[in-house]
Order: sequence, then C-alpha cells, then structure tokens
Amino acid sequence: MKNIAIILASGSGSRFRLTTPKQFYKIGNKTVLEYSIEAFQNHSKIDEIIVVSNPEFIDETEKLSKKYTKVTKIVKGGQTRQQSSYNGVYSITDKNANILIHDAARPFVSDTIINNCIIALHQYKAVNVAIESSDTIIEVNENNIIKNIPVRKALRRCQTPQCFDINVIKLAHKLAKEDFTSTATDDCSLVIRYKIADVFVVEGSNENIKITYPEDIKIAQNILKNRNKKNY
Repeated sequence: MKNIAIILASGSGSRFRLTTPKQFYKIGNKTVLEYSIEAFQNHSKIDEIIVVSNPEFIDETEKLSKKYTKVTKIVKGGQTRQQSSYNGVYSITDKNANILIHDAARPFVSDTIINNCIIALHQYKAVNVAIESSDTIIEVNENNIIKNIPVRKALRRCQTPQCFDINVIKLAHKLAKEDFTSTATDDCSLVIRYKIADVFVVEGSNENIKITYPEDIKIAQNILKNRNKKNY
C-alpha cells in the first residue's frame, strides 16, 4: 500500500513573534521545513509527499520543495490546522493508502518513528506518536482553580506524525466539516470524537520537538549539533 506524507506548513507563526513563519527559519544551513521534508524524502517506505502551505508563502514553499523528488504537490492551507489538514487529505485521489500527517514545525522526526508508524498501520487504522509526561498535568477551571490532577502514568504528550488509513481520516474530516461546532488541534481527536477507530500509540522521542517559540530554536540547534557529532 502507498505511504503518503502530508506536511502541514501553513502556520502563520504568530507565537513565534517574527514576521516570517517559523517553517522558514534556518537552523544550521537549512530551514525548519526542509528538515521536515527530508525526513520523509529519505525514508525508503514513503512514496509521496504533499506540502500544505500558508497561501501567502506558496512561492517560498515551492522554491524550497522543488529539489525533493517525492514532493508531488503544494496545497493551499486554511485558516486553522483542521482546515489545512482537510485540504491536504482531500487533495489525495488514491482509494487505498496510508496517510502520515506531520507538523512542519517538528524538523527532527526520526526514521525510526516513521518506520514504527508504518508498521503499526498494518494492524491499526489510526496511529498517534506520543511520549510520557515527566511533569504532573493539572486541569483548571475558568477561575484558574485546579479541578483535577490526572494520574501521570496514564498521560502522554502527543507528537506527529499522526497516521491513518485514508478512508478513516477522510471520514473523520467529512464528519467534522458537517459538524459546525467541531474544532480540533490534531487529527486523532477527530477519529476519537466520531468513534471511527481505535488509535494506537507509537513511542515518540524527546528530539521530536515542536518549534513554537523563539527559545525553541536554541533547543533545536543543540539537537542538530548532537546529531552532527553522532554522524561524524
């Protein structure tokens, strides 16, 4: 079965506090987006890559993507992550395929994570990547008073890629679009909300960080430095 990666690079980078979206920020000699594309380009089991771009930065996205042979199309993103994911998913015409949806802002997803996701899709229709939480997580009410402290052992911090049988994720987005109250910051939550399939969890990595704030760049630079030392 074909394995298609969708890389969501349509964010505006408002929390990054720069005029240029974070996916175009350089770490070393490459942009964040290039690292993310390369992770899937270099994986032997990935057949195709679709990049979902911020409409205002289509030209920049095309310029960075054209050297990667597995990138087959650049799709315009929407106003929310959910809309951008929908656009990417519904740009695919294949009737049978595995879809791996990845945030461009996670430039250091490993070959192992991608491989384990593809293996898990042999048995499950939906797969999430997550790591254990080293912190206690609290739930607060509207007055900032703690209402619940979940047991940490059962908690995980979600990462990407989130991976699906194409028919499962298309159905999830179709139902979400028909449900005008539906908003989601990730794709697995839609599958769970509409009870479409069980979601299996694959172990992530502390290196698979999401670059959200300017201070995350320093962490990313250290990860890159350590990776370069290992490869030396």
